[in-house]
Amino acid sequence: MAMDPFRISDHVPEFKDIVADILSRSEAARATIRMLADVRYGADPTETIDLFFPKSERQGLPVHMFIHGGYWRMFSKRDYSYVAETVTRAGAIAIIVDYALMPAVRMATIVDQVRRAKRWALDHIAEHGGDPDRLTVSGHSAGAHLATMLFNDESRPSQIRGALLLGGLYELKSLQTSFLAAEIAITDQEAERFSPLNHRFDPDVVVEIAVGADETAPFHGQAKAFAEHLGTQGLRVSQTSLIGANHMSSVRDLGLWSAQPATLLAKLIGA
Repeated sequence: MAMDPFRISDHVPEFKDIVADILSRSEAARATIRMLADVRYGADPTETIDLFFPKSERQGLPVHMFIHGGYWRMFSKRDYSYVAETVTRAGAIAIIVDYALMPAVRMATIVDQVRRAKRWALDHIAEHGGDPDRLTVSGHSAGAHLATMLFNDESRPSQIRGALLLGGLYELKSLQTSFLAAEIAITDQEAERFSPLNHRFDPDVVVEIAVGADETAPFHGQAKAFAEHLGTQGLRVSQTSLIGANHMSSVRDLGLWSAQPATLLAKLIGA
């Protein structure tokens, strides 16, 4: 029987080691980077963000929002604090977003949450030294999917300058026949409504689509299809194959300054 191309642990032997590493590095980031934890963007206990600040305390700093993955059903913002290492070193304020998880909530709730987190940033980040006109976003896997919902047809003009989409999911129907059917049971309506390949996007957003060279075929196919989809709508799109990277090492390397994903992130912030 063929392995499920969406079950990441089947294809990344070091999956548990990478998760342990990013959890450890996230705790270190929380202990060493100036931060403001658990800022509420909504009333639900899951509706919080963490802010991390560069050493410079000047005003008008660029702002970068990161949305974690986990197939919409696992992980939290606390697990991805380490991404702030690269963001703050690049001179920006990092916003790491938390959201509710499936199947306790449905996709519509999560999409609404990340949109309200963006709205909080636009309305309030100036109070913390950030420039809302210099907002960029990134996400990994399901987080890349959610990041697209911040500059799509329901969010125009989006006020997003650029996006880094890492190992993303842009067509959801194929997940209905994966192992996720038993875990989150994406409905036909959700697949139709929330597949980015069915949306139009803000043409002013610069988009970098990156996928690990060692990822499974669906991630490569979806990245290519989504890049073409955005290109036909007039967006400036770049595609990068991350050398020697798999689905988990690519996101781990977002927090390693000299690594290829971190270089892409720093470039996006500085553009």
